[in-house]
Amino acid sequence: MTTCDDIEADKCNERPSLVRLVLFFVMQGVAVILVGFAALFLSFEPVWSAERLQSAFLKPGDARAGSLLLKIDEGYADAARLGIDVDLTVSGPTVRARITQIFRNPSKDWVEAIYVYPLPAGGAVDSLKMVIGDRVVVGDIKERQQAKAIYEQAKQNGQKAALTEQERPNIFTNSVANIGPGETVLVQIEYQEPVQQSGGAFSLRVPMVVAPRYNPAPVVQSVDFKPGNGWGVTKSDPVPDRDGISPEVLDPATNAPVNPTRITVRLQAGFPLGEIKSHHHAIKTEKPDANTGILRLAEGLVPADRDFELTWKPVAETSPSVGLFRERVGDSDYLLAFVTPPSVEQAQQIPMPREVIFVIDNSGSMGGVSIIQAKASLIYALGRLQPNDRFNVIRFDHTMDVLFPSAVPADSEHIGRATSFVGALQANGGTEMVPAMRAALSDKAGHANYVRQVVFLTDGAVGNEQQFFETINALRGRSRIFMVGIGSAPNTYLMTRAAELGRGTFTHIGSVEQVEERMRGLFAKLENPVVTNLVAKFSDASADMTPAAIPDVYRDEPLVLATKLDKLGGSVEIKGRIGDRPWMVTLPLADAAEGKGLSKLWARRKIADAEVARTTRQATPEDADKAILALALEHQLVTRLTSLVAVDKTPSRPQGEPLKVSELPINLPAGWDFEKVFGERSRVPATPMERRADTEEARVQIAALKRAQPVATAAPSTVTLPRTATDAELKMIAGVILLTFSLIVLVFNRRQMSLR
Repeated sequence: MTTCDDIEADKCNERPSLVRLVLFFVMQGVAVILVGFAALFLSFEPVWSAERLQSAFLKPGDARAGSLLLKIDEGYADAARLGIDVDLTVSGPTVRARITQIFRNPSKDWVEAIYVYPLPAGGAVDSLKMVIGDRVVVGDIKERQQAKAIYEQAKQNGQKAALTEQERPNIFTNSVANIGPGETVLVQIEYQEPVQQSGGAFSLRVPMVVAPRYNPAPVVQSVDFKPGNGWGVTKSDPVPDRDGISPEVLDPATNAPVNPTRITVRLQAGFPLGEIKSHHHAIKTEKPDANTGILRLAEGLVPADRDFELTWKPVAETSPSVGLFRERVGDSDYLLAFVTPPSVEQAQQIPMPREVIFVIDNSGSMGGVSIIQAKASLIYALGRLQPNDRFNVIRFDHTMDVLFPSAVPADSEHIGRATSFVGALQANGGTEMVPAMRAALSDKAGHANYVRQVVFLTDGAVGNEQQFFETINALRGRSRIFMVGIGSAPNTYLMTRAAELGRGTFTHIGSVEQVEERMRGLFAKLENPVVTNLVAKFSDASADMTPAAIPDVYRDEPLVLATKLDKLGGSVEIKGRIGDRPWMVTLPLADAAEGKGLSKLWARRKIADAEVARTTRQATPEDADKAILALALEHQLVTRLTSLVAVDKTPSRPQGEPLKVSELPINLPAGWDFEKVFGERSRVPATPMERRADTEEARVQIAALKRAQPVATAAPSTVTLPRTATDAELKMIAGVILLTFSLIVLVFNRRQMSLR
């Protein structure tokens, strides 16, 4: 056996250090291999992990104050900023609105700004102007595909262009191409709509934010395409345009509000004004004379996160029960008539017992104050039931519960159980409205001696409206549907169309304070006789009237008729039945006052009639589309089939300069709970931001908007709805590369050892 004593001491001392060196290189190679495997397996991390939100470029949490961020492939970049000015002029029965959207590009890139925004469902959009410096470019109505092609060509040519498209009757998209670095472009649209009337009050509503929509997933099913040739797969998407109605939404917990908005209302009522009230915003009011009011927001600018609602009443105790207005355009006269039938007290009638089916939405979008409003409304409604009524309660999110197997008597025991059931509801989950409506319209008992009413409480935040309408049309039977819109930004298009198809009404409750007042008004309609069998007949003129089939009218509601006449002569006779009593009124057309924009309102309502006929299959899709297109082109209106496009003839973007797309985010509607809608997720840390209107930053915004200059906003990080695709493939490739590199290092280490 050889020992250290038998060899040279320096060589003996070399052996341990050589062993240590070999072990060091072996362990280094193993570590690199482990890192490579770890990178490979970690490539399957969840899409919503914190690392997924990291970027080698600008991060949302690192953005400077006043930035608006755009998600791009490489990370985040500055995007266009937006300010909004709303100017409304009320002239008797109509509202003319001018919406100015101020787009500013603070970046060094050329930008295309895209913004999704709401308008009233009954508004007739007919004007588009684009302002660049001192140049004004007026838009033209074109068929939708043609307008899109014109816009895309202008965008490619480097010309400034604007495009206004309708996604829904109450959701629109503005696209503005080729905004240069540091430039500001103003896009101004205008619309006409009728003033709303209920009892002694007149009102208007300006929607200010598109609430996030729940879009049911596409249905994939196997079908036998050809007999004998096997099965295939087909996909039916209930919301084929989901991308067009789903803008990015800011989390209010980590972002200050964006899209500051200023509102001015010039109120020319046509009668001495009494109470004027803004329900959700503080206002300042000036009264130049008894019939006129000028109203502005008290705070100057407010976030676009809730609807603006204004009501006004005459000084007199009773409002005008009849209003008749005329306008001449070309060779035709247009007439708008408001007629409120007299109320007949319930005591004078023999009340019929009612079967009331209450449906309450407790999905995630109803989180926050909305579910409080909905529960308070339903509990109030339960307390209004009479002993001879029957009722049931249905609640839904992405699931559904029916409280009782069938409608039960409205006695204290059943109402107590229902009240406890409603009080325990929590908001969470998806919004599957169609199954709930189908259950509500199921009328198996069919008690002929009961008036059947469905009261449906929801924010209507879904994208599959057409499925909902088709369900009502197919199953409504003898039921009447009363839609109750809940929250700061309800889907009024869904509400009004569903009520129309269901022969009922729409009531909006925007705050807890409105619950008792609005529900009391709804029950006045539920409990009192309906004006039925309504017909209108013109004595001398040939009339094209909308609606062609006049719907029933409920207590304190006016009958509203829009008519195109070949001449303004003779009279119109309107008659019907109030309960069991006949009613009639005759209006001389010569007494009609001058009105504005009535031709636009008539055309918009005719277009809505064609859409309803398409839904109810009274007209084929081809015939309905043909009628809609003809009306839209003749009256220059934006519809599902037509768009407004404006193009500046002078190219501005230099050839070769790239164009980046900036899809502007929106606020979460006021009172909503972000995590109830989008779920909990990892958030990039952000500095808490002051959101009050009296901060120095807000004062700068107000001054900027008054000068029609760019409006600064706080630094947002945007959140989109979950996507199914991830970047796992790239991470797998990275893992393989690391693994290969580790093997190369290991081989190199072994070769170094062999040389020693």
